[in-house]
Formats: sequence, C-alpha cells, structure tokens
Amino acid sequence: MAGHNKWSKIRHRKAIVDKRRSKVWTQVARAIMVAARQGGGDPGFNTTLRYALDEARYANMPRDVIERAIAKGAGGGDTTNYEAMRYEGYGPGGVAVIVDALTDNRTRTVTDVRNAFGDHGGNMGASGCVAYMFQPRGVIVVTGAEDAVMEAALEAGAIDVQPADDDGAWVVVTDVAAYIGVKDALEKAKLKVGEASLTMIPETTVAVNAEHAGTVAELIEALEDLDDVQKVYSNVE
Repeated sequence: MAGHNKWSKIRHRKAIVDKRRSKVWTQVARAIMVAARQGGGDPGFNTTLRYALDEARYANMPRDVIERAIAKGAGGGDTTNYEAMRYEGYGPGGVAVIVDALTDNRTRTVTDVRNAFGDHGGNMGASGCVAYMFQPRGVIVVTGAEDAVMEAALEAGAIDVQPADDDGAWVVVTDVAAYIGVKDALEKAKLKVGEASLTMIPETTVAVNAEHAGTVAELIEALEDLDDVQKVYSNVE
C-alpha cells in the first residue's frame, strides 16, 4: 500500500504539472497571436512578439505550436478580438495583487476576477489602487560563474544581479528598455538562460501571518487558474 500511495502522489503531482504547463502554453499562444496580429509576424520588427516568443522558448513550448500561433495571428486566422486588461486589488493581510488578462469578454473576466478575490478574503479595487507599489522590470534567470554573469549583465545595462535559490543560478533584473539587450549579452557570453520575462516587481513586500498565508496562496492560485488571466503579481513576502 505504501508503494501504491507513493505512486498516487507522483501521478497527482504530474497531473498538476501537466495542467500548469498546458495553461502556460495557452497563455503564451494567446499572447503570440495578439502580438502578431497587432504588429506582424516578424519578431525583428515586433518587440511585443519577441517578448512573447521568449516566454514560449523558456516554457519549452513546441516550435510547431509557436509557428501556428504566429501564423494564426499574422494571417488573420484567429478573429477573436482580445483586449489587454489589468485588474488590481487586495488579498488577506493587505497583500497587493495585480492581475493581467487577455479577454474577448470584459464582463465575464471582471466577474471571474472579482469572485476569486471575494471567495478568498480579498477585494478588487479601482484601477491604480496598487500599481504604484510595483515597477515593470525584466527578469532573467541565468546559470554561470559569478564574475562572468556580473560582467555581462552590468555592462549590458542590468539594474541588479542577485543569487537565486538554485546553486550557480543568478537573477538579473533590468529596465524594460534594456531587457532584450541584457538577455542577448548573457547568451552571447555563452551563459545559460533558463528563464526570461517581463514582470512587475514590488518596491516593498508584505509579510503575512500563518492565518493569512494559506488563503493568499489560494487566492493567487485561483486567479492564475482563470482562463483569461495571463499573469498575477503580488507583494507578499
């Protein structure tokens, strides 16, 4: 029975990982289609598309899926009218939360987001109520020797370089305008980039007590699970 129980847990974890991967690929494919439709299918002339392609690459998204998404967006194969929406609010313990979505139905999405906040002890606020607490940044996770990472990143214009949780990994933070240049410089220096994306980084974080920690995690997970939601940011410590 112990072996059976262990296998059940492994299968459960695998199901969660597969579900998350599928959701990420769906999010990225939608972002690629919207970017290609608005700015064309050439990432050399479409910075927004290049951002989306970076996320696809580091999410291990299959090339044929990426190419279909570009073709669908640039070629007009997808006629869905997606809008980029941002929602803001507070979770338990005063945690600030930002939700970015791509939606073809504002009413559905705002209702889903509001319900997620309400079901998990939070409340959705007005536009701008928490955004001022965050800064848009590029974040690149890279593996390599400290000197090599520091030299390549800082010479290319990175704001900061900090050790990551994994041994030998570093988190490189950039301004949005410098993000592509820094990432290219790291790759040119033969350093392994494991993850790279644009994000929102809180200027200060909020520590929550044990009572609120689980509920905050459930709120973030519930928001991330919504079909229209692309990314969720918070300042929880």
